[in-house]
Order: sequence, then structure tokens, then C-alpha cells
Amino acid sequence: MERIIFNVVIVTSACCWCEKYVFVQNQLNWPQARNYCKTHHTDFLALTNKKEEEVFKKYVNDDESKQGWIGIYWDGPSNEWKWSGGKSVTYLTTLSFSDKAKNIYWKKDNWEWRSGDNHYSFFCLNMLVVQEEKTWEDALEFCSKKGTKLTSLLSATESLQAQNEIQPSVFTKQVWIGLRYLGDRWLWVNGDPMPYEAWPMGGDQDHQCPMLRRCGALTKQGVWESRDCQEKLSFICA
Repeated sequence: MERIIFNVVIVTSACCWCEKYVFVQNQLNWPQARNYCKTHHTDFLALTNKKEEEVFKKYVNDDESKQGWIGIYWDGPSNEWKWSGGKSVTYLTTLSFSDKAKNIYWKKDNWEWRSGDNHYSFFCLNMLVVQEEKTWEDALEFCSKKGTKLTSLLSATESLQAQNEIQPSVFTKQVWIGLRYLGDRWLWVNGDPMPYEAWPMGGDQDHQCPMLRRCGALTKQGVWESRDCQEKLSFICA
């Protein structure tokens, strides 16, 4: 029997086994929405760069009904704006920071500062870590049969959120993600752009021109590694 750990309980209107972006129609205030995302999915949605937002907009697909909270908040101890589960906020399109409202309401055409006490629908990030150990190709096939792909990681925040998910000891020290070396460069197998990379600094630089290790994995330290595609590792579908 396959040993699969699901870190998500799908209680929204999402229809497939694992959508990377989940729109939750429940009307919650910002703290409640954040808790919901962290409990039922991976975390609150973060859109930390232009490319990441472009990928997300494909999910929204011009559906004007899909708008709501995303994961920006004011972190008092560090005295800065942060993404839920991630890094400091540097990308806000053309929106100026507000000293009145502390959270962001996302719409396809613009972002708006709104009070976190208000109740709105919201977006969660959703990644499923599969404990069963498979080769990269078999992991890709497993995800594909479930209507999804091996995950892409489009920002430092998204990578950190995935890193947090794979910490339990039941998962291998590295887990497969959707990185594959084809032709002369690394690509996300789902066709996403690559605005962010997390290869190690110094040390093993085999990923620069891999001969055998042509599949990408995420370590529990948050670093990407090139690995032999025939290794059997846990993996992330999204």
C-alpha cells in the first residue's frame, strides 16, 4: 500500500487533488484567513515578484469573482512588512505602503490596503508532500495522474514555505521538485518561469553543467541540489 502523507484537508470548492493556488470563498478576517491557510493548506498566498503574480493570474483566469486577502502583514517585532511564512515585502506593484491598513486585498487589476478586521474571501498556497520514495520520473507520473505536477518554487518565500513542509523525519533529506536539466539549462517541468534560484554558494557546483545529476531536489536546509534522476526520494506535488 502506498504510504502518502497529505498535509492538506480540502474543504473548499477546489475540485482537483492538489491545486497550487486555492481560492477560499469563506468570508474571514485576515488573521482568521491566515490560520485557515496554515491549518488546511500550506500557507497564505505570497506574490513576491512580477513573474510570480503573472503565474498566479493564469489560475484566476479573468474570473472577477476570485479576489480577496493575500498574505501581507505588519510584523511589529521586526518593524517591517512581511509575507506570511516568508520574507520581507519588497514587491507591491505600484501600491504605496500604508500606515493605517495592515493587510492587502488582491484584485486582478490592482491591490488595495484594507483593514484586517474586515471579512473577505482569500487565497492559500497549497503543496502536498508525498512520503513515498520514487524516482524523479515516477514522482512526476504520480503527480500527473492526480492532475497536477511536481511543484515549482518561484520565490524565496515560496521556497521557505515548502522547506517548512518537508521538515518531518518521515520525508527524505532531499525531496523532488519540478526542476529538470534539459538542453543546456534548468527548467520547471510545468513551464513556469524561473525568477528565483536557490543553488548552493560555493562547494558542489555540479548543477552548472550536470552530466548525470539532471533532476532537481529541495533540501531541508532550503537549498536546491542536482541529483541522479534514478534516486528514490519523497516529493512535492502542486
